[in-house]
Amino acid sequence: MTELNSSHKRSTFSRPRRVVFATVLVAGSFLAGGWLAYALPNQLSARPVLAGTGPTASAVGPPATSITPDPTLAPTAAPTAAPTAAPTVAPTAVPTVASTPAPPQTVFTIAVPVIKQTMVLDCETAALQMGLATYGYAYSRTTLFARESPDLRAPVMGPNHTVVRWGDPYTNFVGNVNGTDWTPTGYGVYFPVILKMARDIGLTNAYGGEGLAPATVYHALATGHAVQIWIETNWTRPGVATWTAWDGRIVRYSYAEHSVTLSGVSPTQVRVNDPLHGTQYWIGKATFETSWADFNNMAVIF
Repeated sequence: MTELNSSHKRSTFSRPRRVVFATVLVAGSFLAGGWLAYALPNQLSARPVLAGTGPTASAVGPPATSITPDPTLAPTAAPTAAPTAAPTVAPTAVPTVASTPAPPQTVFTIAVPVIKQTMVLDCETAALQMGLATYGYAYSRTTLFARESPDLRAPVMGPNHTVVRWGDPYTNFVGNVNGTDWTPTGYGVYFPVILKMARDIGLTNAYGGEGLAPATVYHALATGHAVQIWIETNWTRPGVATWTAWDGRIVRYSYAEHSVTLSGVSPTQVRVNDPLHGTQYWIGKATFETSWADFNNMAVIF
């Protein structure tokens, strides 16, 4: 039995099989040697560092290749279009126009009605009637004239057709109202009688007199007050003289004595309501002042 097993083992490693086995070993050794030859140069030496010999050289291997990553391209942001701001239109400033002050008023007129005298010599009564009507007082000419208490006595004449004695126009109407002033058979009445009637009727603030300044009359007109004045008819100047009244008063007179009502004023003129013809007109201040002075600047301011 032992001989049979030995014979069997020998048959297992028979020559042909030994050859194959050897071949496999050689091939394996070759392959192993090639792998070692490749792998050993890349291994770090494990020899100890000897004192005084400097640093141990490390095995030089192929340079480590660092992989440069592809740059990450950031996506290009689409530009954000900023909204175009609408331009702020500043409101057009309205220029401040400094108001030009109105020129000062220089012409003043008063709504005085024009009334024509109805008797030959009742100009003073008609002028009073216009002044009263300005304030709403309506009186007939007959009623007003009756308050003047006419003195119908005739004058005493002197040389050169002058009057020596006659009535007092400061207290009564002198002569015949329907007479003539040149003969003379009739004359007129002065400011005290007219002023008293105006006050008695209701114009309690009325005032008057002689010697008034022209500026006083102009101011009265500019502030709305009609003014009755004594002048000569048609602004003529036939001359002025004096007589002595029955009561002894010295009376300044003119054969063209007349009375009108002023109803307006301007820098150079006054407006006249003239009862002689029932007209209204403007006349220069110089003409007015000259004729007015002949009666010593006599006036009633309503």
